[in-house]
Amino acid sequence: MFADSAKIFIKSGKGGDGHVSFRRELFVPDGGPDGGDGGKGGDIVFVVDKGLNTLTDFRHVRKYVAESGEEGGKKRCHGKDGQDLIIKVPEGTVIKDDATGKVIADMSAGNEREIILRGGRGGKGNQHYATATMQVPKYAQPGKPSQELWVRLELKVIADVGLVGYPNVGKSTFLSRVTNAKPKIANYHFTTLNPNLGVVDLDNGDGFVIADIPGIIEGASEGVGLGHQFLRHIERTKVLIHIVDAASTEGRDPIEDIKVISDELRAYNEGLMNRPQVIAANKIDVLYDENNEVLDALKAEFEPQGIKVFPISAVSGKGVKELLYYVNDLLKTVDPEPIIFEREFFEEDLIDDASQPYTVEKLEDGVFLVDGPRVERMLGYTNLDSEKGFAFFQNFLKNNGIIDELEALGIEEGDTVRVSYVEFEYYK
Repeated sequence: MFADSAKIFIKSGKGGDGHVSFRRELFVPDGGPDGGDGGKGGDIVFVVDKGLNTLTDFRHVRKYVAESGEEGGKKRCHGKDGQDLIIKVPEGTVIKDDATGKVIADMSAGNEREIILRGGRGGKGNQHYATATMQVPKYAQPGKPSQELWVRLELKVIADVGLVGYPNVGKSTFLSRVTNAKPKIANYHFTTLNPNLGVVDLDNGDGFVIADIPGIIEGASEGVGLGHQFLRHIERTKVLIHIVDAASTEGRDPIEDIKVISDELRAYNEGLMNRPQVIAANKIDVLYDENNEVLDALKAEFEPQGIKVFPISAVSGKGVKELLYYVNDLLKTVDPEPIIFEREFFEEDLIDDASQPYTVEKLEDGVFLVDGPRVERMLGYTNLDSEKGFAFFQNFLKNNGIIDELEALGIEEGDTVRVSYVEFEYYK
């Protein structure tokens, strides 16, 4: 079966710990500290593989963990960095935080490589902690922790035009006639499971990509049947073609079918109904008279709403060319840029866990301590050596009320603030 959604666990590598050691050589019995830094943990990197077209592989392997950095060594030896873990996905895959549903990355429109989780930085060896008053530091910085996350992968096909309609109305037959796609076609009373794509080439050199979206039924927006799996593929399309059985060969009411499908599209994503639409009244080859009451009723109902109705036969090809050129003209009226899902989930969402505690206390005159899992976690992911990283950490302290708590305890300019294992001088 076509797999277009998967839930997986990803975890970056932990940073290697810094090393504690001292130079020991002949005739140098009391050498200084020479502990090396730990290696950086591996990143979790998603890469587009254009040879893939499903997420089937993720049904068998659900846990992905990058390599951790190695501990630093003697003689200032740097620990080996952990290897990045490359995860290959089809083009069009949207990566979401499973807990919140927020978009982390959209692997389409040229975005072919994205670092989703960064490995922890390696800890500094004791060589960095020697001072005039502490010449024998027996402390090294631990490696920064890894990041981990449950993510939801959703494959949303990349097509300009989407074919929607109930099962067995002729979508697959239409697609096979107008493109090079070769979907399986038969008189089934159930739906195609695979979204089939094809390229329409017109005589004037224009063309577009069209997708046969598997049959949508009533209740699809609420997950009935395979509703959500099918509906997500419509989100990138720019024009919708409703295909209906104008001959009512199975006793269906084509007007009611269009209304039901429109309601499901609206319930799933209100914006879908703002896109240009057209109705393909299929199977006119079965009708005795093209000017029958069903076609007249379709035109009377929908053309006043700006939705043009084309009588066609996907079997014989009658009326198909006129429909395709009309759809091509509709595409010229919409934004040519591909539909991309903007990022909603950022690194700070992962780092700052409000459920973790912290404490602020005065140790002695001029010395204050800010500590706890939440602060240490944030500190571990922040590069204090960069201006941007330092400003980010300052904003964290301010936005979480830590600065206010320090001032309430009587802190003054020039006082020392110990934040976990790092010391700062306080200035307003």
